[in-house]
Amino acid sequence: MAVVAWLGQHWFALTQTAGIIAALGVAAAGLLLDAKARRVGNLIALTDRHRTLWERMCSDRKLARILDPAADPKSSPVTPEEELFVIFLILHLANTYFTMKTGLLKQPQGLCKDVQLLFSLPIPRKVWRQVRDLQDEPFVKFVEDCLTDQDSAQWHR
Repeated sequence: MAVVAWLGQHWFALTQTAGIIAALGVAAAGLLLDAKARRVGNLIALTDRHRTLWERMCSDRKLARILDPAADPKSSPVTPEEELFVIFLILHLANTYFTMKTGLLKQPQGLCKDVQLLFSLPIPRKVWRQVRDLQDEPFVKFVEDCLTDQDSAQWHR
């Protein structure tokens, strides 16, 4: 009987509290959905930038040598167009890395293998060596880890 009397006296406060708790639950669910939507949006944006970069390489014959494993930057120096394109690739990779570090994007499977394959090519390797000192230290460590130990390299190192 005491419970009924207490509910009779405090029904309004209980209703307010229940309303506040329900509103917080709805807000939390909205935040979770927004975070998922942002992750998807980030993935779409990065994929679009990735596609745009590689489309440029496919359409510009001056950039074909970048992917040539037999290219010799000593006998035929890296052209400004090649250097700029590789710098764009490095900037894209850095953006991807820092987006992953914030938790706004999951690490794509095989990312370290992609890094290792790209920078094993003569022209990208030469450009990387020229510009790595201009990059943030955690990003440089990530790339270097991928290059030296691709099996155990992790983006969070």
